Amino acid sequence: MGIFSRMTDIINSNINAMLDQAEDPEKMIRLIIQEMEDTLVEVRSSSARVLADRKTAARRLEQVQAEAASWEDKARLAISKEREDLARAALQEKRAIEEEIAVVEEELKATDEHIDQLGGEIAQLQQKLSDAKAKQKAMLMRSKTVESRIKVKRQMHREALDTAFQRFEHFERRMDNLESQLDAMDLGRDVAPDLAAQINSLEEDARITDELARLKSEMGGKSSH
Repeated sequence: MGIFSRMTDIINSNINAMLDQAEDPEKMIRLIIQEMEDTLVEVRSSSARVLADRKTAARRLEQVQAEAASWEDKARLAISKEREDLARAALQEKRAIEEEIAVVEEELKATDEHIDQLGGEIAQLQQKLSDAKAKQKAMLMRSKTVESRIKVKRQMHREALDTAFQRFEHFERRMDNLESQLDAMDLGRDVAPDLAAQINSLEEDARITDELARLKSEMGGKSSH
């Protein structure tokens, strides 16, 4: 089942209200446009058939009018020949044809009114279709604008993250440098105890040497006595 049950529903429809109530406005506007276009094709096909019927009726009218004129000519001829009976019969035929002419003329009048109605409906339908397409175009432009804004915001967010990561990496490098400096200072402290130990060892060797010399001196003195 379509969105619209009759063409008058399309003409009297409020597209904005329909879109406001739709869960998916973009899908709804596509369906509305499709149904309007399908309806427009149907109405134009109907108009073509009605126009064809009018041409047939117009040709029929010309034909019966010619027949009526022919019977009138025959009646005149009969009168000129003093054949009133034939003239009366000819006029009776003309009268019957005139009744048919009246019927055909009424058909043409009704057909012309129908054609005018269809023309007006087609014009209104085309206007509604143009409005719907303009609405669709505006929705698409709005959608693209929103997508572009989202893309820009994502890019800005990405750039902000990149900047934050760069700052963090810079901070890490600074921390690495400071830690390296601390490590260098610790290495200096490791060397200092070794150096002190070596100096202490030299001092200890000197004391031992002095002590050894003293003992040798004392022992040498005792040997001389």
